Amino acid sequence: MSNDSVSKTIIVATLLCLVCSVIVSVAAVSLKPIQKQNKLLDKQKNILAAAGLLSPGVSVKDAFEKVEVKLVNVSEGRFATESELADLGVTDLSLYNQRRAAKTSGINVKLPSDIDTASIHSRAKYAAVYLYRDSNGGLDKIILPIHGYGLWSTLYGFIALENDLNTVAGLGFYEHAETPGLGGEVDNPRWKAQWPGKQVYKEDNSVGLRLKKGGVDASKPQAIYQVDALAGASLTSRGVTNLVQFWMGNDGFGLFLNNIRGEGV
Repeated sequence: MSNDSVSKTIIVATLLCLVCSVIVSVAAVSLKPIQKQNKLLDKQKNILAAAGLLSPGVSVKDAFEKVEVKLVNVSEGRFATESELADLGVTDLSLYNQRRAAKTSGINVKLPSDIDTASIHSRAKYAAVYLYRDSNGGLDKIILPIHGYGLWSTLYGFIALENDLNTVAGLGFYEHAETPGLGGEVDNPRWKAQWPGKQVYKEDNSVGLRLKKGGVDASKPQAIYQVDALAGASLTSRGVTNLVQFWMGNDGFGLFLNNIRGEGV
């Protein structure tokens, strides 16, 4: 068979494709455990970052050792029982996939439009929350997963509360597709620095926390519930307000926070 024949060219190309496919498949399988570990570390890093718990020289793994992961029955506002964990088939809470659960019939809750202020359509019945303990084992901070629609995308993040379950310790989004320089400023450290110290709930236990268009007037009493809206990004700002108020309200974590407040978690 001539080296210039069409059939030989096809055979060589086919063999080359097969060899490359085998190499890629082997690499994908062998690297999968590393990819899973890196994904978990990135998630842990975002949880710690939202609560301001990342320290120079301290690894994410070491810092996260003080964090206790718990599953919450969101609708009933309580920690999930062992039987519920068994029914869900959850053996490792760090791997619980809340996004998948929110789309899975039987373990999700469809949200009517009149209460779906975050525009998420459905939420998981169960959510993983993160309790950060102090040196004596007491609750120092609680970190809650939040998400909701902005202008172009769903923003996924975490909000951290101090042990009074009302004062914001921090907020951060780890995934979104908002416009860079506008809605994308949710990633700006200067904007995120406004959140610590703000209050979530008013005296009547309604959610007061929101973004304020035109900037916050620090001289007014309601400033404790307000954060500057994002300049030139009204719809993203409205989306952030909506998602925070949804998840802090009774259709989100409001009932749970109210139930455990003062109980010494």
